[in-house]
Amino acid sequence: MGVGWPSVPSGIENGTASVLPPRLRLVALMDAPLGKNQIVPHIGAMVLQKVRPLHIEQWHTDLRTNGRADGKGGIGARTIGHCHRLLSSALNDAAENDLVLRNVMHSKSPPKVPDEEMIIVRDVLALIEKLKGSRIEILATVSLLTGMRLGEVLALRWSRVDLDKKMIKVREALEFTKAHGIRFKAPKSKAGRREITLPDVLVNVLRDYRKAQLELRMKLGTGKLHDNDLLFANIDGAPLSPNAVSAAWSDYAKQIGIPEVTFHSLRHTHASQLIDQSVDIVTISNRLGHAKPDITLRIYAHLFRKDDSKAAEAINAILK
Repeated sequence: MGVGWPSVPSGIENGTASVLPPRLRLVALMDAPLGKNQIVPHIGAMVLQKVRPLHIEQWHTDLRTNGRADGKGGIGARTIGHCHRLLSSALNDAAENDLVLRNVMHSKSPPKVPDEEMIIVRDVLALIEKLKGSRIEILATVSLLTGMRLGEVLALRWSRVDLDKKMIKVREALEFTKAHGIRFKAPKSKAGRREITLPDVLVNVLRDYRKAQLELRMKLGTGKLHDNDLLFANIDGAPLSPNAVSAAWSDYAKQIGIPEVTFHSLRHTHASQLIDQSVDIVTISNRLGHAKPDITLRIYAHLFRKDDSKAAEAINAILK
């Protein structure tokens, strides 16, 4: 009898996957949101050893038309790629432990992500103006002007913000999992631990924000700000839920007429601004916290391809 995709036994958590027996590690990987919503419902009834490249191709097609968790439409090529890599990781583990003879995912590539799928805010100044006065203004502005991920912004503490030196230190991120709830975690790679220089406009925004927080705490009688306090927290100092902030951004984006712009689009927008200003790829990669510059190139290659005129100008300058 072949190995299928059983339900996750009680007590199995994503965080313990590495110490589980091989079969249960595979199951734990499938308990990730993409596993439960985009993999198991579509090919979960199949016996692992009988999955063929044709099935993977059909699965990709199904996700394009009916891949959303709520069943109301399909998902984009980028998300399908995430699903593809998760399933490949699970099958690698299965192959290494002789649950399957080979990883069928090696025979199929994830769909190519079209350039237009990445949403970029073209008029950044207009967006900053629209954000003014909103509950999400400061949080979104930090991401827009630093390229930080939502989880990194939510984990930011005042001890890691030096407004005099115009510097932010990224040392952790906030995440939500069903197994652990809201928790802090270390960056995915060494490159994720980084220092980000701040533009003057953001320094001024954060100075005003800190002053407003101090004034509010005085009114509430909660005392002064401590170095370990989060920049963005509930009234009792507890961290905000990443899911709740993401939903709040989505609602506000609809209000201001840009429903297609996700919070993560602010990070993409920051990268595009740096590319437009001819900042070198290594600096951009370091600022975004990518492990290697080739990751940055792979994600934003289409933005580099759009205008070749600066290369010609450089040659003109050399030959003068």
